[in-house]
Amino acid sequence: MWGIQRTRYADCNDSEASEETDIVVNIGGVKQVLHGDVLNRYPDTRLAELVKCSHRSNEEISSVCDDYDPETAEFYFDRDPEAFKCIIELYYYGEIHMKRGICPICFMKEMEFWKIDSDFLDECCKCQLNEVEDELAEIAEKVRTILVDREGDPTAGRWQRFQMCLWRLMEKPDSSLPAQVIAIVSFIFILVSSVVMCVGTIPDLQVEDSEGHLTEHPTLEVIETVCIGWFTIEYLLRLISAPNKVKFVLAFMNIIDFMAIMPFYVVLILISFGAGVMELANVQQAVQALRIMRIARIFKLARHSSGLQTLTSALKSSFKELGLLLMYMGVGVFLFSALGYTMEQNHPETLFTSIPQSFWWAVITMTTVGYGDVYPKTTLGRCNAAISFLCGVIAIALPIHPIINNFVLFYNKQQVLETAAKHEIELMALRSDAAEQDDSPGAHKHSCGAGVWDNTMRSCHSDTYIPLLKDPRGGAGVQTPSMDMSFESTAEATEHFI
Repeated sequence: MWGIQRTRYADCNDSEASEETDIVVNIGGVKQVLHGDVLNRYPDTRLAELVKCSHRSNEEISSVCDDYDPETAEFYFDRDPEAFKCIIELYYYGEIHMKRGICPICFMKEMEFWKIDSDFLDECCKCQLNEVEDELAEIAEKVRTILVDREGDPTAGRWQRFQMCLWRLMEKPDSSLPAQVIAIVSFIFILVSSVVMCVGTIPDLQVEDSEGHLTEHPTLEVIETVCIGWFTIEYLLRLISAPNKVKFVLAFMNIIDFMAIMPFYVVLILISFGAGVMELANVQQAVQALRIMRIARIFKLARHSSGLQTLTSALKSSFKELGLLLMYMGVGVFLFSALGYTMEQNHPETLFTSIPQSFWWAVITMTTVGYGDVYPKTTLGRCNAAISFLCGVIAIALPIHPIINNFVLFYNKQQVLETAAKHEIELMALRSDAAEQDDSPGAHKHSCGAGVWDNTMRSCHSDTYIPLLKDPRGGAGVQTPSMDMSFESTAEATEHFI
Protein backbone atom coordinates (compact mmCIF):
# COMPACT_ATOMS: atom_id res chain seq x y z
CA MET A 1 0.00 0.00 0.00
CA TRP A 2 1.47 3.35 -1.09
CA GLY A 3 4.70 1.61 -2.06
CA ILE A 4 5.90 0.83 1.48
CA GLN A 5 8.41 -2.01 1.53
CA ARG A 6 7.22 -4.81 3.80
CA THR A 7 9.34 -6.53 6.43
CA ARG A 8 8.70 -9.41 8.80
CA TYR A 9 7.77 -8.89 12.46
CA ALA A 10 7.19 -11.29 15.34
CA ASP A 11 3.69 -11.68 16.75
CA CYS A 12 2.69 -12.01 20.38
CA ASN A 13 3.63 -15.75 20.46
CA ASP A 14 7.18 -15.07 19.21
CA SER A 15 6.35 -16.61 15.85
CA GLU A 16 7.20 -14.87 12.65
CA ALA A 17 4.29 -12.94 11.22
CA SER A 18 3.59 -13.15 7.54
CA GLU A 19 4.47 -10.15 5.48
CA GLU A 20 1.06 -10.51 3.84
CA THR A 21 -0.82 -9.88 7.15
CA ASP A 22 -3.70 -7.51 6.47
CA ILE A 23 -5.89 -5.90 9.09
CA VAL A 24 -9.47 -4.92 8.27
CA VAL A 25 -10.74 -2.05 10.40
CA ASN A 26 -14.15 -0.38 10.41
CA ILE A 27 -13.93 3.20 11.64
CA GLY A 28 -17.40 4.57 12.20
CA GLY A 29 -18.79 2.64 9.22
CA VAL A 30 -15.83 3.27 6.91
CA LYS A 31 -13.85 0.10 6.15
CA GLN A 32 -10.15 0.17 5.44
CA VAL A 33 -7.50 -2.53 4.90
CA LEU A 34 -4.17 -1.90 6.63
CA HIS A 35 -0.96 -3.85 6.21
CA GLY A 36 0.54 -5.34 9.33
CA ASP A 37 4.12 -4.49 8.45
CA VAL A 38 3.17 -0.83 8.11
CA LEU A 39 1.38 -0.77 11.46
CA ASN A 40 4.35 -2.42 13.19
CA ARG A 41 6.47 0.60 12.41
CA TYR A 42 5.01 2.02 15.64
CA PRO A 43 4.52 -1.05 17.85
CA ASP A 44 3.28 0.86 20.91
CA THR A 45 0.14 2.15 19.17
CA ARG A 46 -3.33 0.60 19.31
CA LEU A 47 -3.36 -0.30 15.63
CA ALA A 48 -0.09 -2.21 16.04
CA GLU A 49 -1.73 -4.26 18.79
CA LEU A 50 -4.27 -5.51 16.25
CA VAL A 51 -1.50 -7.34 14.40
CA LYS A 52 -0.76 -9.33 17.55
CA CYS A 53 -4.40 -10.32 18.08
CA SER A 54 -4.53 -13.25 15.65
CA HIS A 55 -4.01 -15.83 18.43
CA ARG A 56 -5.96 -14.07 21.17
CA SER A 57 -9.42 -14.85 22.46
CA ASN A 58 -12.46 -12.78 21.60
CA GLU A 59 -12.53 -11.25 25.09
CA GLU A 60 -8.93 -10.07 24.74
CA ILE A 61 -9.67 -8.68 21.29
CA SER A 62 -12.74 -6.83 22.60
CA SER A 63 -10.50 -5.00 25.06
CA VAL A 64 -8.58 -3.51 22.14
CA CYS A 65 -11.51 -2.51 19.93
CA ASP A 66 -15.22 -1.72 20.34
CA ASP A 67 -16.39 -4.82 18.46
CA TYR A 68 -14.94 -7.72 16.48
CA ASP A 69 -16.44 -9.92 13.77
CA PRO A 70 -14.64 -13.31 13.79
CA GLU A 71 -16.15 -14.37 10.46
CA THR A 72 -14.70 -11.44 8.50
CA ALA A 73 -11.86 -10.72 10.98
CA GLU A 74 -13.04 -7.12 11.05
CA PHE A 75 -12.21 -4.79 13.92
CA TYR A 76 -14.84 -2.14 14.61
CA PHE A 77 -14.06 1.21 16.26
CA ASP A 78 -16.73 3.76 17.11
CA ARG A 79 -14.49 6.72 16.26
CA ASP A 80 -14.45 9.62 13.84
CA PRO A 81 -13.44 8.42 10.36
CA GLU A 82 -12.27 11.89 9.31
CA ALA A 83 -9.88 12.09 12.24
CA PHE A 84 -8.68 8.54 11.51
CA LYS A 85 -7.55 9.68 8.06
CA CYS A 86 -5.11 11.98 9.81
CA ILE A 87 -4.10 9.30 12.32
CA ILE A 88 -3.16 6.77 9.64
CA GLU A 89 -0.78 9.28 8.03
CA LEU A 90 1.65 8.67 10.90
CA TYR A 91 2.38 5.14 9.69
CA TYR A 92 3.22 6.31 6.17
CA TYR A 93 4.75 9.76 6.65
CA GLY A 94 6.02 9.72 10.23
CA GLU A 95 4.02 12.79 11.30
CA ILE A 96 0.43 13.88 11.71
CA HIS A 97 -1.37 16.94 10.37
CA MET A 98 -4.85 17.98 11.45
CA LYS A 99 -7.20 18.65 8.58
CA ARG A 100 -9.14 21.89 8.47
CA GLY A 101 -12.40 21.81 10.40
CA ILE A 102 -11.34 19.22 13.00
CA CYS A 103 -11.51 20.33 16.60
CA PRO A 104 -7.92 20.32 17.98
CA ILE A 105 -9.02 19.25 21.46
CA CYS A 106 -11.10 16.36 20.12
CA PHE A 107 -8.24 15.37 17.81
CA MET A 108 -5.87 15.17 20.78
CA LYS A 109 -8.35 12.78 22.41
CA GLU A 110 -8.32 10.72 19.22
CA MET A 111 -4.52 10.56 19.36
CA GLU A 112 -4.73 9.50 22.99
CA PHE A 113 -7.20 6.74 22.11
CA TRP A 114 -4.95 5.39 19.36
CA LYS A 115 -2.00 5.59 21.80
CA ILE A 116 -0.05 8.06 19.71
CA ASP A 117 2.20 10.53 21.43
CA SER A 118 1.52 14.23 20.86
CA ASP A 119 5.14 14.72 19.74
CA PHE A 120 4.18 13.24 16.35
CA LEU A 121 1.88 16.21 15.75
CA ASP A 122 3.47 18.70 13.37
CA GLU A 123 4.57 22.08 14.73
CA CYS A 124 2.03 24.04 12.68
CA CYS A 125 -0.79 22.01 14.22
CA LYS A 126 0.68 22.39 17.71
CA CYS A 127 0.44 26.17 17.34
CA GLN A 128 -3.25 25.84 16.50
CA LEU A 129 -3.72 23.56 19.50
CA ASN A 130 -2.00 26.07 21.80
CA GLU A 131 -4.28 28.86 20.56
CA VAL A 132 -7.37 26.78 21.30
CA GLU A 133 -6.06 25.85 24.75
CA ASP A 134 -5.44 29.52 25.50
CA GLU A 135 -9.00 30.36 24.45
CA LEU A 136 -10.35 27.56 26.63
CA ALA A 137 -8.29 28.86 29.54
CA GLU A 138 -9.76 32.34 29.07
CA ILE A 139 -13.29 30.94 28.83
CA ALA A 140 -12.71 28.87 31.97
CA GLU A 141 -11.44 31.95 33.78
CA LYS A 142 -14.48 33.98 32.68
CA VAL A 143 -16.83 31.21 33.78
CA ARG A 144 -15.05 30.94 37.13
CA THR A 145 -15.30 34.71 37.59
CA ILE A 146 -19.01 34.70 36.75
CA LEU A 147 -19.67 31.85 39.18
CA VAL A 148 -17.76 33.61 41.95
CA ASP A 149 -19.67 36.83 41.25
CA ARG A 150 -22.99 35.02 41.38
CA GLU A 151 -22.50 32.55 44.20
CA GLY A 152 -19.58 34.00 46.18
CA ASP A 153 -17.38 32.01 48.53
CA PRO A 154 -19.47 30.07 51.07
CA THR A 155 -16.48 29.71 53.41
CA ALA A 156 -15.84 33.46 53.65
CA GLY A 157 -16.58 35.43 56.79
CA ARG A 158 -19.14 38.18 57.20
CA TRP A 159 -16.69 41.00 56.40
CA GLN A 160 -15.28 39.12 53.42
CA ARG A 161 -18.77 38.51 52.06
CA PHE A 162 -19.60 42.20 52.53
CA GLN A 163 -16.32 43.16 50.85
CA MET A 164 -17.00 40.86 47.90
CA CYS A 165 -20.56 42.16 47.60
CA LEU A 166 -19.28 45.75 47.58
CA TRP A 167 -16.62 44.85 45.02
CA ARG A 168 -19.22 43.34 42.69
CA LEU A 169 -21.40 46.39 43.20
CA MET A 170 -18.63 48.81 42.19
CA GLU A 171 -16.67 46.76 39.64
CA LYS A 172 -19.11 44.29 38.05
CA PRO A 173 -21.98 46.12 36.32
CA ASP A 174 -23.34 42.84 34.95
CA SER A 175 -23.62 41.20 38.37
CA SER A 176 -26.88 42.88 39.45
CA LEU A 177 -29.32 45.69 38.72
CA PRO A 178 -27.94 48.02 41.45
CA ALA A 179 -24.45 47.56 40.00
CA GLN A 180 -25.77 48.60 36.58
CA VAL A 181 -27.40 51.67 38.11
CA ILE A 182 -24.14 52.67 39.81
CA ALA A 183 -22.24 52.23 36.56
CA ILE A 184 -24.74 54.44 34.70
CA VAL A 185 -24.59 57.11 37.42
CA SER A 186 -20.80 57.08 37.33
CA PHE A 187 -20.88 57.39 33.56
CA ILE A 188 -23.21 60.41 33.81
CA PHE A 189 -20.95 62.08 36.39
CA ILE A 190 -17.95 61.62 34.09
CA LEU A 191 -19.78 63.26 31.18
CA VAL A 192 -21.11 66.12 33.35
CA SER A 193 -17.68 66.77 34.82
CA SER A 194 -16.06 66.82 31.38
CA VAL A 195 -18.71 69.18 29.99
CA VAL A 196 -18.38 71.51 33.00
CA MET A 197 -14.61 71.61 32.57
CA CYS A 198 -15.02 72.66 28.92
CA VAL A 199 -17.86 75.13 29.51
CA GLY A 200 -15.95 76.76 32.38
CA THR A 201 -13.34 78.07 29.93
CA ILE A 202 -15.88 80.15 27.93
CA PRO A 203 -15.17 83.84 28.74
CA ASP A 204 -18.85 84.83 28.61
CA LEU A 205 -19.65 82.35 31.39
CA GLN A 206 -16.77 83.38 33.64
CA VAL A 207 -16.90 85.95 36.44
CA GLU A 208 -14.31 88.38 37.77
CA ASP A 209 -12.81 87.94 41.20
CA SER A 210 -11.77 90.70 43.60
CA GLU A 211 -8.53 91.25 41.68
CA GLY A 212 -10.20 91.46 38.29
CA HIS A 213 -9.15 88.00 37.08
CA LEU A 214 -11.63 85.80 35.25
CA THR A 215 -12.59 82.65 37.15
CA GLU A 216 -15.12 79.88 36.74
CA HIS A 217 -18.74 80.60 37.49
CA PRO A 218 -19.73 79.63 41.06
CA THR A 219 -22.48 77.34 39.79
CA LEU A 220 -20.00 75.41 37.68
CA GLU A 221 -17.67 75.15 40.68
CA VAL A 222 -20.48 73.66 42.75
CA ILE A 223 -21.21 71.08 40.04
CA GLU A 224 -17.48 70.30 39.81
CA THR A 225 -17.32 69.82 43.58
CA VAL A 226 -20.27 67.42 43.53
CA CYS A 227 -18.68 65.39 40.74
CA ILE A 228 -15.35 65.23 42.58
CA GLY A 229 -17.19 64.11 45.70
CA TRP A 230 -18.78 61.24 43.79
CA PHE A 231 -15.45 60.23 42.23
CA THR A 232 -13.81 60.30 45.67
CA ILE A 233 -16.48 58.13 47.29
CA GLU A 234 -16.37 55.73 44.36
CA TYR A 235 -12.58 55.44 44.50
CA LEU A 236 -12.53 54.89 48.27
CA LEU A 237 -15.26 52.22 48.14
CA ARG A 238 -13.44 50.39 45.39
CA LEU A 239 -10.19 50.62 47.35
CA ILE A 240 -11.80 49.28 50.52
CA SER A 241 -13.44 46.37 48.72
CA ALA A 242 -10.43 45.49 46.53
CA PRO A 243 -9.12 41.96 47.24
CA ASN A 244 -5.54 43.10 46.57
CA LYS A 245 -4.93 46.70 47.65
CA VAL A 246 -1.42 46.99 46.15
CA LYS A 247 -2.53 45.65 42.78
CA PHE A 248 -5.51 47.97 42.84
CA VAL A 249 -3.44 51.09 43.53
CA LEU A 250 -0.86 50.26 40.83
CA ALA A 251 -3.43 49.45 38.13
CA PHE A 252 -3.31 51.87 35.21
CA MET A 253 -7.00 52.79 35.23
CA ASN A 254 -6.95 53.34 38.98
CA ILE A 255 -3.96 55.67 38.59
CA ILE A 256 -6.06 57.62 36.09
CA ASP A 257 -8.90 57.79 38.62
CA PHE A 258 -6.53 59.09 41.29
CA MET A 259 -5.08 61.71 38.94
CA ALA A 260 -8.61 62.87 38.10
CA ILE A 261 -9.49 63.71 41.71
CA MET A 262 -6.08 64.63 43.15
CA PRO A 263 -5.78 68.14 41.56
CA PHE A 264 -9.00 69.31 43.23
CA TYR A 265 -7.74 68.53 46.73
CA VAL A 266 -4.24 69.91 46.05
CA VAL A 267 -5.71 73.22 44.90
CA LEU A 268 -8.02 73.19 47.91
CA ILE A 269 -5.04 72.73 50.24
CA LEU A 270 -3.09 75.54 48.54
CA ILE A 271 -6.06 77.90 48.84
CA SER A 272 -6.38 77.05 52.52
CA PHE A 273 -2.86 78.41 53.15
CA GLY A 274 -4.11 81.88 52.27
CA ALA A 275 -3.78 84.51 49.58
CA GLY A 276 -0.07 85.00 50.28
CA VAL A 277 0.80 81.55 49.03
CA MET A 278 -1.49 81.83 46.03
CA GLU A 279 0.19 85.06 44.91
CA LEU A 280 3.48 83.25 44.28
CA ALA A 281 4.11 82.76 40.57
CA ASN A 282 5.29 79.17 40.95
CA VAL A 283 2.23 78.25 42.97
CA GLN A 284 -0.07 79.83 40.41
CA GLN A 285 1.60 77.84 37.62
CA ALA A 286 1.30 74.66 39.67
CA VAL A 287 -2.38 75.31 40.28
CA GLN A 288 -2.93 75.93 36.58
CA ALA A 289 -1.13 72.69 35.71
CA LEU A 290 -3.19 70.76 38.25
CA ARG A 291 -6.40 72.15 36.80
CA ILE A 292 -5.32 70.97 33.36
CA MET A 293 -4.80 67.48 34.78
CA ARG A 294 -8.56 67.27 35.18
CA ILE A 295 -8.73 66.16 31.56
CA ALA A 296 -7.50 62.76 32.79
CA ARG A 297 -11.02 61.98 33.99
CA ILE A 298 -12.15 61.49 30.39
CA PHE A 299 -10.14 58.26 30.45
CA LYS A 300 -12.50 57.02 33.15
CA LEU A 301 -14.94 56.32 30.33
CA ALA A 302 -12.78 53.34 29.40
CA ARG A 303 -13.91 51.64 32.62
CA HIS A 304 -17.51 51.57 31.36
CA SER A 305 -16.82 51.12 27.63
CA SER A 306 -15.84 47.73 26.26
CA GLY A 307 -14.99 49.39 22.93
CA LEU A 308 -12.33 51.61 24.52
CA GLN A 309 -10.96 48.64 26.45
CA THR A 310 -10.72 46.66 23.22
CA LEU A 311 -8.96 49.57 21.51
CA THR A 312 -6.44 49.80 24.34
CA SER A 313 -5.73 46.07 24.22
CA ALA A 314 -5.41 46.15 20.42
CA LEU A 315 -2.87 48.99 20.64
CA LYS A 316 -0.91 47.02 23.23
CA SER A 317 -0.76 44.07 20.86
CA SER A 318 0.32 46.39 18.01
CA PHE A 319 3.46 47.81 19.60
CA LYS A 320 5.59 46.30 16.85
CA GLU A 321 3.57 47.95 14.07
CA LEU A 322 3.47 51.26 15.96
CA GLY A 323 7.23 51.04 16.41
CA LEU A 324 7.66 50.54 12.66
CA LEU A 325 5.44 53.57 12.03
CA LEU A 326 7.53 55.75 14.34
CA MET A 327 10.73 54.45 12.76
CA TYR A 328 9.50 55.25 9.24
CA MET A 329 8.40 58.72 10.30
CA GLY A 330 11.65 59.37 12.20
CA VAL A 331 13.83 58.43 9.24
CA GLY A 332 11.68 60.48 6.86
CA VAL A 333 11.64 63.54 9.12
CA PHE A 334 15.40 63.51 9.52
CA LEU A 335 16.05 62.96 5.81
CA PHE A 336 13.64 65.50 4.34
CA SER A 337 14.34 68.19 6.94
CA ALA A 338 18.06 67.95 6.14
CA LEU A 339 17.37 68.13 2.41
CA GLY A 340 14.96 71.02 2.89
CA TYR A 341 17.49 73.01 4.92
CA THR A 342 20.22 72.34 2.36
CA MET A 343 18.07 73.47 -0.57
CA GLU A 344 16.59 76.52 1.16
CA GLN A 345 19.48 77.96 3.18
CA ASN A 346 20.80 80.16 0.36
CA HIS A 347 17.42 81.80 -0.30
CA PRO A 348 17.33 85.36 1.14
CA GLU A 349 13.85 84.89 2.65
CA THR A 350 14.33 81.31 3.78
CA LEU A 351 12.22 79.95 6.62
CA PHE A 352 14.57 77.01 7.17
CA THR A 353 17.07 78.47 9.62
CA SER A 354 18.40 75.11 10.91
CA ILE A 355 17.85 71.37 10.55
CA PRO A 356 16.18 70.99 14.00
CA GLN A 357 13.88 73.90 13.14
CA SER A 358 13.06 72.07 9.88
CA PHE A 359 11.85 69.01 11.79
CA TRP A 360 8.50 70.74 12.38
CA TRP A 361 8.06 71.37 8.65
CA ALA A 362 8.94 67.75 7.84
CA VAL A 363 6.44 66.39 10.38
CA ILE A 364 3.46 68.45 9.23
CA THR A 365 4.37 67.76 5.58
CA MET A 366 4.75 63.98 5.90
CA THR A 367 1.49 63.77 7.83
CA THR A 368 -0.20 65.90 5.09
CA VAL A 369 -1.31 68.46 7.68
CA GLY A 370 0.39 71.41 6.01
CA TYR A 371 -0.22 74.41 8.29
CA GLY A 372 1.65 76.70 5.90
CA ASP A 373 3.65 78.49 8.60
CA VAL A 374 6.89 77.05 7.15
CA TYR A 375 7.12 76.34 3.43
CA PRO A 376 9.88 76.09 0.77
CA LYS A 377 10.44 78.93 -1.70
CA THR A 378 12.86 77.32 -4.15
CA THR A 379 12.04 74.90 -6.94
CA LEU A 380 14.19 72.12 -5.49
CA GLY A 381 12.67 72.72 -2.05
CA ARG A 382 9.16 72.32 -3.45
CA CYS A 383 10.17 69.10 -5.22
CA ASN A 384 11.57 67.85 -1.92
CA ALA A 385 8.29 68.77 -0.22
CA ALA A 386 6.27 66.85 -2.84
CA ILE A 387 8.40 63.75 -2.39
CA SER A 388 8.23 64.06 1.39
CA PHE A 389 4.44 64.05 1.65
CA LEU A 390 4.18 61.17 -0.84
CA CYS A 391 6.62 59.15 1.24
CA GLY A 392 4.75 60.20 4.36
CA VAL A 393 1.46 58.84 3.02
CA ILE A 394 3.14 55.53 2.18
CA ALA A 395 4.91 55.34 5.56
CA ILE A 396 1.67 55.93 7.45
CA ALA A 397 -0.42 53.59 5.31
CA LEU A 398 1.89 50.56 5.52
CA PRO A 399 1.44 49.69 9.26
CA ILE A 400 -2.20 50.75 9.43
CA HIS A 401 -3.60 47.54 7.96
CA PRO A 402 -1.91 45.21 10.51
CA ILE A 403 -3.07 47.48 13.34
CA ILE A 404 -6.66 47.36 12.08
CA ASN A 405 -6.43 43.58 11.71
CA ASN A 406 -5.21 43.28 15.30
CA PHE A 407 -8.14 45.36 16.49
CA VAL A 408 -10.69 43.30 14.51
CA LEU A 409 -9.19 39.99 15.66
CA PHE A 410 -9.06 41.09 19.29
CA TYR A 411 -12.60 42.48 19.18
CA ASN A 412 -13.98 39.30 17.60
CA LYS A 413 -12.10 37.20 20.13
CA GLN A 414 -13.54 39.17 23.02
CA GLN A 415 -17.05 38.79 21.63
CA VAL A 416 -16.56 35.05 21.16
CA LEU A 417 -15.18 34.62 24.68
CA GLU A 418 -18.01 36.59 26.27
CA THR A 419 -20.63 34.66 24.29
CA ALA A 420 -18.96 31.34 25.07
CA ALA A 421 -18.82 32.13 28.79
CA LYS A 422 -22.53 33.05 28.84
CA HIS A 423 -23.42 29.88 26.94
CA GLU A 424 -21.38 27.81 29.36
CA ILE A 425 -23.27 29.26 32.31
CA GLU A 426 -26.57 28.45 30.59
CA LEU A 427 -25.45 24.89 29.82
CA MET A 428 -24.29 24.40 33.39
CA ALA A 429 -27.70 25.52 34.63
CA LEU A 430 -29.42 23.05 32.26
CA ARG A 431 -27.16 20.23 33.42
CA SER A 432 -27.90 21.11 37.02
CA ASP A 433 -31.65 20.94 36.35
CA ALA A 434 -31.21 17.65 34.49
CA ALA A 435 -29.20 16.21 37.38
CA GLU A 436 -31.94 17.17 39.83
CA GLN A 437 -34.53 15.45 37.64
CA ASP A 438 -32.37 12.31 37.40
CA ASP A 439 -32.00 12.22 41.18
CA SER A 440 -35.76 12.35 41.62
CA PRO A 441 -37.63 9.02 42.26
CA GLY A 442 -38.49 7.09 39.10
CA ALA A 443 -36.11 9.01 36.94
CA HIS A 444 -34.61 7.07 34.05
CA LYS A 445 -30.82 7.07 33.78
CA HIS A 446 -28.60 6.43 30.80
CA SER A 447 -25.89 3.79 30.84
CA CYS A 448 -22.43 4.66 29.60
CA GLY A 449 -21.36 2.95 26.43
CA ALA A 450 -20.02 3.49 22.98
CA GLY A 451 -22.11 5.95 21.03
CA VAL A 452 -22.11 7.06 17.43
CA TRP A 453 -19.74 9.94 16.74
CA ASP A 454 -21.64 13.18 16.38
CA ASN A 455 -21.54 16.74 17.63
CA THR A 456 -22.02 15.71 21.25
CA MET A 457 -19.89 13.85 23.74
CA ARG A 458 -21.19 11.43 26.33
CA SER A 459 -19.67 11.80 29.76
CA CYS A 460 -18.85 8.55 31.53
CA HIS A 461 -19.14 10.35 34.85
CA SER A 462 -22.58 11.81 34.21
CA ASP A 463 -26.01 10.66 33.16
CA THR A 464 -26.58 13.37 30.60
CA TYR A 465 -25.17 14.40 27.29
CA ILE A 466 -22.68 17.22 27.42
CA PRO A 467 -22.92 19.42 24.32
CA LEU A 468 -19.78 20.94 22.92
CA LEU A 469 -19.83 24.70 22.62
CA LYS A 470 -18.88 25.52 19.07
CA ASP A 471 -16.71 28.53 18.32
CA PRO A 472 -18.41 30.69 15.64
CA ARG A 473 -15.07 30.86 13.84
CA GLY A 474 -14.83 27.08 13.63
CA GLY A 475 -12.79 26.65 16.78
CA ALA A 476 -12.86 24.05 19.47
CA GLY A 477 -15.73 22.81 21.52
CA VAL A 478 -15.78 23.20 25.25
CA GLN A 479 -16.90 20.53 27.66
CA THR A 480 -19.08 22.05 30.33
CA PRO A 481 -18.39 21.35 33.98
CA SER A 482 -21.06 20.69 36.55
CA MET A 483 -22.65 23.49 38.52
CA ASP A 484 -21.15 22.36 41.83
CA MET A 485 -17.62 22.25 40.45
CA SER A 486 -15.25 24.72 42.08
CA PHE A 487 -12.01 25.84 40.50
CA GLU A 488 -9.09 26.70 42.73
CA SER A 489 -7.03 28.06 39.85
CA THR A 490 -7.24 28.90 36.18
CA ALA A 491 -5.09 25.89 35.32
CA GLU A 492 -7.48 23.56 37.15
CA ALA A 493 -10.48 25.13 35.43
CA THR A 494 -8.83 24.76 32.04
CA GLU A 495 -8.02 21.13 32.78
CA HIS A 496 -11.70 20.45 33.53
CA PHE A 497 -12.79 22.21 30.36
CA ILE A 498 -10.34 20.29 28.16
